[in-house]
Amino acid sequence: MIAGPSVLFVCLGNICRSPLAEAAFRDAAARAGLDAEIDSAGTADYHVGQPPDPRSIAIAARHGIGIDHYRGRQLTAEDFHRFDWIVGMDRSNMRNIEHLRPTAAKANVAMLMDLVPGREGAEVADPWHGGEDNFIETWDDVRLGADALVERLR
Repeated sequence: MIAGPSVLFVCLGNICRSPLAEAAFRDAAARAGLDAEIDSAGTADYHVGQPPDPRSIAIAARHGIGIDHYRGRQLTAEDFHRFDWIVGMDRSNMRNIEHLRPTAAKANVAMLMDLVPGREGAEVADPWHGGEDNFIETWDDVRLGADALVERLR
């Protein structure tokens, strides 16, 4: 295994997009032989301690990845010192991330789709209010982002 960085994926509540991004990146990193510390968090405290949305659990399971043991947590200032990368899902979350970012933070901060050639500026849509198709679209986006981040880190 190649020694790798630490990466934190961030969305609003840490039950839909960021757990899916964490799962996709764990899978992509394992396939690439990249050893990385990987986690996810939310900018809000709505779902601290709760498992991912059942629809997120289902879409990850469809791809052979179990995430039902994940638990929501909130982004902290300490995360900017612990992680090499903090990766947000949309512009609103990026503003929240930047607002919390300490002056001497070590973490690189990026929006996930900015790492995908040709998708710069695109947001990972929040599937929360949608149906299965929305979760499929979110999975497709986070998978692309995870693969692009692994390539960047190798």
